Amino acid sequence: MSSYEMLGRSAGAAACVVAAGFLGWGQARSDMQHAQNGERARIALVEALPKMEGDHLKATLVEVSYGPGESSAPHSHPCPVIGYVVAGTLRTEVRGEADAVYKASESFYEAANGVHAVSANASATEPAKFVAFFVCDHDAPLSVAAPGAAGPGGK
Repeated sequence: MSSYEMLGRSAGAAACVVAAGFLGWGQARSDMQHAQNGERARIALVEALPKMEGDHLKATLVEVSYGPGESSAPHSHPCPVIGYVVAGTLRTEVRGEADAVYKASESFYEAANGVHAVSANASATEPAKFVAFFVCDHDAPLSVAAPGAAGPGGK
């Protein structure tokens, strides 16, 4: 092996050591930030699902964005839904239940076939975004218009 090849291997080995050092420093920094901010994982919501036929289960994840003051027309979901607010504030009212407001990092559960009288951005000035996780055991639209409503309006 020539001295040029040995020098190249030595430089490559040194670069690997330096890169590993930077990665280790970055991981240590990340670990410190997580320690300062609390746990790495938290349980955001636990909800028992209704009895379902397990042979046809399908999960769908939908990101919903409302501009300032926007809302959906009254609608219903044929399958249970778990929601997580990513940004902003969401106001909901399912018929027969109290009006609820959810802020960023909060979760909620909606039973199948509950009619959303209200699903709206609670702010007139800031956008809102949430993720809806649908769990279905049959083919069905994710949203259907509530009786007498014009349509789901995007949710």
